[in-house]
Amino acid sequence: MRVLLVEDDLTASRGLVAMLKAHAMVVDAVDTGEEALELVRLYDYDVVLLDLVLPDMEGYEVVRRLRAARVETPVMILSGLARPQAKVKGFGMGADDFITKPFDGQELVARIQAVVRRTKGFAQPSLSVGPLTLNLGSREVSVAGAPVHLTGKEYAILELLTLRKGLVLTKEAFLNHLYGGMDEPEVKIIDVFICKLRKKLAQAGADNLIGTVWGRGYVLRDPQQAGTRFPSAPVASPAASLKPSTVAA
Repeated sequence: MRVLLVEDDLTASRGLVAMLKAHAMVVDAVDTGEEALELVRLYDYDVVLLDLVLPDMEGYEVVRRLRAARVETPVMILSGLARPQAKVKGFGMGADDFITKPFDGQELVARIQAVVRRTKGFAQPSLSVGPLTLNLGSREVSVAGAPVHLTGKEYAILELLTLRKGLVLTKEAFLNHLYGGMDEPEVKIIDVFICKLRKKLAQAGADNLIGTVWGRGYVLRDPQQAGTRFPSAPVASPAASLKPSTVAA
């Protein structure tokens, strides 16, 4: 899961990055609203964690501009403001959740997972596609109830495919999601990961979920959508002028 953290308090930012990294998330951390707006346009984030007090603009303005630009990435506001009016304004601007500081780290992770699940169309705690079930909290994978043991990178690829079910993802998108632009290996490593992942799923009885769209990338297909033409997920190259603090799990 990839997270954009917008927090100008360096100590708080470092603490949150470390905590999210411990839960196998990739985090880009910036300290201004303008940087956040630019990065959300460039990358396909699962969620934005946004402080309200930023040096260049209020967090409310960040949310307003994202929604005005029809960016649907879920936004969770993290703020020391506890009064109801602050929360009402945040939700009114288009935020998906509002967490008052200080908060428990486990609660934050659980609420991130809940928001991401809902925005991706999964109402249940586990994500299910055909016989495949993936639990975001425990990072456990099963096929028809039988556990499938995956490496960290294999799980991250399957999670990305599941959360973007039906969208074609390029190899570059996988690299960016797995490594966050830091020390990325050759792109052909994605073919190796996909091959191993397919083999494990096939051995468990799910050999038709990950499809190859030649010249475009890979897609997780619902078995009920055989023959469907799949759109591509948005992909962008990093902006040289933006250098977020990125931590890869």
